[in-house]
Amino acid sequence: MSDPSAQQPPEHRPQRRAVPPHPVLPAREQEHVDASLTEVPAPARRRYRPRAASRIWRSRAFRAGAVITLLALCALVILVLVREQTGTHGFLVGLGLATLPVPLLLAAFRWLDRVEPGPWRNLLFAFAWGAFAAALVAIIANTFATRWIATATADPASADTLGATVIAPVVEESAKAAAILLLFVFRRRDFTGIVDGVVVAGFTATGFAFTENILYLGSAFGEDQAIGTSGLASVTAATFFVRIVMSPFAHPLFTVLTGLGFGVAALGARRHRRLRRIALPLLGLALAMGMHALWNGSASMLGPWGFYAVYGAFMVPAFALLTWLSIWTRQRELRTISEELPAYAAAGWMSAAEPRALSSMRARTVARDFARRAYAPAAGHAVAASEAFATTLPSCATGPTAARRARN
Repeated sequence: MSDPSAQQPPEHRPQRRAVPPHPVLPAREQEHVDASLTEVPAPARRRYRPRAASRIWRSRAFRAGAVITLLALCALVILVLVREQTGTHGFLVGLGLATLPVPLLLAAFRWLDRVEPGPWRNLLFAFAWGAFAAALVAIIANTFATRWIATATADPASADTLGATVIAPVVEESAKAAAILLLFVFRRRDFTGIVDGVVVAGFTATGFAFTENILYLGSAFGEDQAIGTSGLASVTAATFFVRIVMSPFAHPLFTVLTGLGFGVAALGARRHRRLRRIALPLLGLALAMGMHALWNGSASMLGPWGFYAVYGAFMVPAFALLTWLSIWTRQRELRTISEELPAYAAAGWMSAAEPRALSSMRARTVARDFARRAYAPAAGHAVAASEAFATTLPSCATGPTAARRARN
């Protein structure tokens, strides 16, 4: 279409205002403006960049390397200290004898964790922390505290008794609890209940007892070498009977109380979570210190018969009770699986027979073994991964909520 104003006479056409040209600045001012514009950083240069140290710490490989380096340094120092006190021959004898209960204890705690097994890296960290870091802290702190008390009171015998009854339980249980705390904070996804707390505490305490037994058995062998005794009448045999045969579960029993506190803190509703996460672990730690103090005090103050009385009247029942509680918790997890997974089977996510099979540890083992023999080892690992994934479904939502989510 043509413009109507173009057909009008020139005198009646609307006048258009002229746009003033862009002002031209003097040369000196123009140079100043150009210089100021070039000083403005580009948008890409103004992006926030975290510090190099922060980026390095966020790297998983760096964190793993830092932890391994720290534990390796602790292992080296504790090796030197123990060898210095026991001698080379005593260290080798103590190492061989102290290794005997370790596989049995680790296998027992791993058996408890078979329903929903945690990562091996967490358990290896717990064992290494107890064997190296916690043991190093305990040796240094206990030695320093006992010497300070002996100097202050001028009574070395009372200082040894006070150190074993009061100082050692506080220092050792706190050092072992640090591993549980680290996993509870930084591996929270793998720390979901009572069984996890018991297993982590058991691995940590087993590592600590391993190093401590090397020291005690190696020192006993050195004493036998000095006085010329051997056989069943030797100090080494008596120490082996008390620490390896009678009470290999002593340190795990103490620290499991701390693990129970962390495990119960990981359960429950969100209400009062912060108070529970602080109060329950502290309560478990206090109970662990009290039981440890009772054990050490019975050996140092009550004599042999008092030690046996405390062992039979208190330690054995406490160990049996905690063992029952751990097994009951494991069976409770299996019952939860059998009650909750049928909702997922009804929704078509799994077959009708799978919930019942997943609630039986025997059926799980048979399925893994069959897949491994009939196909390949990778098939067995795949079945194990599938079982572990199905086990986590009830923890995501339980009861009617799980059924509604599965059907929807």
